[in-house]
Amino acid sequence: MNKINPRKLLNSKWTAVTPVRKEKHFMVTEVEFDEEGIVTLCSIESLISKRSIPINWHDLTNENNWIQGWK
Repeated sequence: MNKINPRKLLNSKWTAVTPVRKEKHFMVTEVEFDEEGIVTLCSIESLISKRSIPINWHDLTNENNWIQGWK
């Protein structure tokens, strides 16, 4: 399990274990928090296509789908 600090999500780099549309490398480009400091919105962007995808940030903890950093 990838350990993630929600405060350090912005600009973090991720590698998809199973690339889709040849998109393998992503970066977190948007993170929003509510008044209690809970993440309400997280978006990742593909480096190749610049396509932005909303994602549940907890999905990034699944090592079967995501590797922290660019590999």
